[in-house]
Amino acid sequence: MNHLAIMNKSLGLTSKILSGQKKIDSRFYKSKYAPWDRIKSGEIIYFKNSGSEVSVKATVYKVIQFSNLTPKKIKKIFNIYKNKICISIEDISKFIKINEEKNYCILIFLKNPRKIKPFNINKKGFGNMSSWICVDNINEIKI
Repeated sequence: MNHLAIMNKSLGLTSKILSGQKKIDSRFYKSKYAPWDRIKSGEIIYFKNSGSEVSVKATVYKVIQFSNLTPKKIKKIFNIYKNKICISIEDISKFIKINEEKNYCILIFLKNPRKIKPFNINKKGFGNMSSWICVDNINEIKI
């Protein structure tokens, strides 16, 4: 399976993935949204900044899922994985506050990030607000 992760452009996360500074993509949800239970080691994730083309890809080497989150559990996740998620110590409390009402967290460990020839995608049928898309082959949504 291939995955498309849409990133917040203002945070500069795709360049941090490409440089190897960000080794874990973290997703926090109120409900079980993709890629929950739909991603596994060896699969490919394509990354794009919102409003931009797909320009980076990486391979998944490990996935950890957490449920029944509490602010205490969220703080523990950030304290353990902050460096690989690419969150500074100063920002941990902000991220805990943003996610304190979330029930689920998925940590996706990345390897072999690389720049690719940029391309656009068609999100029709996935919802305009989708931040993660799972497809059998990325060519299904490639324009």
